[in-house]
Amino acid sequence: MIHRLLNKCPIAVVLLSFILLTVNCTATIASTEYRLSKGQTLYVPVYSNIFSAPKKIPYNLAAILSIRNTDMSNPINIVAADYYNTKGKLVKKYCLQPITLAPLESTDIFIPEENTTGGTGANFIVKWNSQKEVNAPIIESVMFGMKSGQGISFVSPGQEIKDTSR
Repeated sequence: MIHRLLNKCPIAVVLLSFILLTVNCTATIASTEYRLSKGQTLYVPVYSNIFSAPKKIPYNLAAILSIRNTDMSNPINIVAADYYNTKGKLVKKYCLQPITLAPLESTDIFIPEENTTGGTGANFIVKWNSQKEVNAPIIESVMFGMKSGQGISFVSPGQEIKDTSR
């Protein structure tokens, strides 16, 4: 019966797809377990600019690297926040000495809109550690820009990677 309904009513297909997607996303979020760690290396995508279609005109963006200690009892140490460009070349080391973030403290690094040295494939490599196992921090970039009264903003989460630099 559902099969016949879906064949006759395309809106039902869209509605059913939306319901299944919503249920699946909710189940995924609900099943996410918290993670304890003593440190990580994270890759965080950053977009200095994006292109507007169809002529591939650059649209410059400002970016904020946000680092948030989510542990309620323990500090964490940020030991590296290195900014790389599209070609993988180091642009700037933002953390020349460790920065300690107290429980629930945050810090950020601002990349202004006119700084396009990173390009569309820019990224941060962020390294942090802690003496105890703690809730892993939230490390993400937020990009935003405004032109001719039109604004754009989006978030790019950090992804834990294996540190092979040692």
